[in-house]
Amino acid sequence: MDWRLITEERLDGPTAMAYDEVAAETVAEGGPATVRLYRWTPSTVSLGYANDADIIDWEFCAANGIDVTRRATGGGAIYHDGVGEVAYSIIAPKADLPGDVTASYRQLLQPVLSAFEAAGAEVRFAPEPSEPLWQPMCYLRGLDPAHDLVGPDGRKVAGNAQHRTREAVVQHGSLTVAAKPQRHIGCFADPPVDPADFESTVTGIDVDRAALVEKLEASLAAWADADDGGWTSVERERAAELVDVKYDNDSWVRDRGDPT
Repeated sequence: MDWRLITEERLDGPTAMAYDEVAAETVAEGGPATVRLYRWTPSTVSLGYANDADIIDWEFCAANGIDVTRRATGGGAIYHDGVGEVAYSIIAPKADLPGDVTASYRQLLQPVLSAFEAAGAEVRFAPEPSEPLWQPMCYLRGLDPAHDLVGPDGRKVAGNAQHRTREAVVQHGSLTVAAKPQRHIGCFADPPVDPADFESTVTGIDVDRAALVEKLEASLAAWADADDGGWTSVERERAAELVDVKYDNDSWVRDRGDPT
């Protein structure tokens, strides 16, 4: 299997999610698997597949220039800060990964853990589950040892999620460099939690963002034996189509109606 590395791109939320779907289609058609980094520009809230759109404070997001989209993956909604987060995706053939979901997370998170280590950050899998503070918000759902990464004090530093198609697995994740509790909480409509609750369970790592990006790109490339690559013109056209009909369309973002 050929792999390509797409180094960090600045993408708006709908486009970032569209490219995950495009990369899965490419794998299904026999094209290369993909490891990629991207920067949410502007900052964006991504709803999990099953989230109710009413949990979002749409006026706050609009007033603060924050986009809203919906992921194909499950889990809770997340505020992705364009400065305080590093985002990655791995898109691979389903046949090349363990059928057990936990085992596949363990395999796909190895390069992420290696990048943290290379950057001098002490990060590990959550050792045990924890009780949720508020289920609709990803970072407050409670720790899951299958796919949540924590720092030395046990607070969450990275959340990861998967989506499986007939032929491909998409895994993407958010690595927190600087937590923004007030801004994160502000994106939600009357949540039964406050910034102090958020800070009790989530933290950023004391690592320069650019350094972490460099280490993660190198780690993903080495893990996958990937060549530097980019999107084809066909993929770019398909991504633009998906943004229009799905990831920036209220029928998907607000109502979860998938037109594809």
